[in-house]
Amino acid sequence: MPELPDVEAYVAALQPRIVGGTLQKVRLNNPFLLRTVKPPIRAAEGRRVTGLRRIGKRIAVGFEGELWIVLHLMIAGRLHWKAPGAALAGRRDLAAFDFADGALTLTEAGTKRRAALHVVEGEAALAALDPGGIEPLDCDLAAFAAALTQGNHTVKRALTDPKRIAGIGNAYSDEILHAARLSPVTRCRALDDAAMERLFRATRDTLTLWRDRLCAEAVNAFPEKVTAFRKGMAVHGRYGEPCPVCATKVQRIRYADNETNYCPRCQTDGRMLADRSLSRLLKGDWPKTIEALEGL
Repeated sequence: MPELPDVEAYVAALQPRIVGGTLQKVRLNNPFLLRTVKPPIRAAEGRRVTGLRRIGKRIAVGFEGELWIVLHLMIAGRLHWKAPGAALAGRRDLAAFDFADGALTLTEAGTKRRAALHVVEGEAALAALDPGGIEPLDCDLAAFAAALTQGNHTVKRALTDPKRIAGIGNAYSDEILHAARLSPVTRCRALDDAAMERLFRATRDTLTLWRDRLCAEAVNAFPEKVTAFRKGMAVHGRYGEPCPVCATKVQRIRYADNETNYCPRCQTDGRMLADRSLSRLLKGDWPKTIEALEGL
């Protein structure tokens, strides 16, 4: 799922391409993408784009008359910038927004259609689409700590809860927790002041690093290959590879369609966290420490 740095890169790439331009036509290839009926999507046609915003993981495109088109890419949705009038050919091509200089297209891989398009009018209606999480790059330590400790969930879950923290998902939460040297299953209320500040600094540093890097790349070329697995990441998507800090093999916790990656030496004091599928299979043979894993 595109997260805060990726969405900021999209916004940076779209800024010079569509702001100030007039939306000539909207083409929907899948009617289920559109989640609102009033105002109608056609109301945006013929209007000039006045601005862009990121709302959590959503991209909001503002038009004259306080009209907004809000895109939520979910897991597999991606944006592309193509030649004017580019055709919508396959089932994965969901929509196109035609401008004089090009067409912004939305695609979604796979068979599940989760991406969403909302059309709303006015600031109040736009605010209603915001899940409410605080912006991690705009808040202070006190607000960050208050948001995380509203409940006593794990830090992994709290960081990725859009009602608490905006814009963070599975990929960057792995990177943040590695930078903070914290186990993903640590309870938020178990964090002492030093650990909470470490997590706060790691969150800001990690998101800033990747936002700036991806936005700089977007200046030269539209971000066509947005992925959760990027070269230079410390642990996410690097199961079995050496940790860049201590060279211990990166481990994982798998659940549903996702997995959490972590370094057992840097983050869990050498303890192996139980993987729901593999540890259930191995039972008593499941290695609980780095030493036991290396001995297999």
